[in-house]
Amino acid sequence: MPDLFLQRDLPPGVPPLALDGERTLPDIPEENYWFRRHLVVYEWIARRIGGVGVVDLACGEGYGSDVLARSAYSVVGVDANPDAHEHARLRYRAPNLRFVRTMVELYSEPCDAVVFLQTIEHVQDPDAVLANIRRMLRAGGAAYVSTPNVLTLAPAGAERSGNPWHLREYRAEEFRALCEAHFGSVELYGLFHARALRVHELALRAGWDRVHGALRLTKPFYDRFVPAISTRDFALRPERDLDRALDFVAVLRP
Repeated sequence: MPDLFLQRDLPPGVPPLALDGERTLPDIPEENYWFRRHLVVYEWIARRIGGVGVVDLACGEGYGSDVLARSAYSVVGVDANPDAHEHARLRYRAPNLRFVRTMVELYSEPCDAVVFLQTIEHVQDPDAVLANIRRMLRAGGAAYVSTPNVLTLAPAGAERSGNPWHLREYRAEEFRALCEAHFGSVELYGLFHARALRVHELALRAGWDRVHGALRLTKPFYDRFVPAISTRDFALRPERDLDRALDFVAVLRP
């Protein structure tokens, strides 16, 4: 595996994870866009779950569980992958944070909030997973579930993105219907580009791809631009222009 696709500058004793397309990772500059796109949602949720018990299903590398633990009473990060579990267990340590290795369909510990981000598109039976999440929630609890918007993820005119890890990809109305089949209250938010990424998006529409290619600036430009992306370059908006959203974030209550 080329060093380009391995995490860099990790604490001693923490094995690096390889970028394989199934999960996003911090500490890989070329992956920074996707990492920040996921991280901004974790940070948004962390501001809403202060002082409660949280389960982070399909926690992957563990960075999101670590963010949630800064405000939650307790966090359990759940993932079935042995390498990701071992990495998270060794890297992220706090008195209110622990990691469990098991399938998300099998975990059932009661909690006040469930976080399940960018994974429902990977599962064989999303209805069974959402039903299990609802059973896990204590009275007054909420679940936070996100998934990419197939309309902006897939190439223009295509039905799917081509990501081999995705079993199902959703439009807004499809994702809402799935959530409403299991939860009485569904708030749907869209994640959009902001600041530098919005400018870049507009530049692409104006033909920036042709310009940087013709001037042979592609690699120098993106070598600087991508690592500089921050969570401030994304914005979450409720129930607005969802067909244009990058990702959907649902807040679900029984």
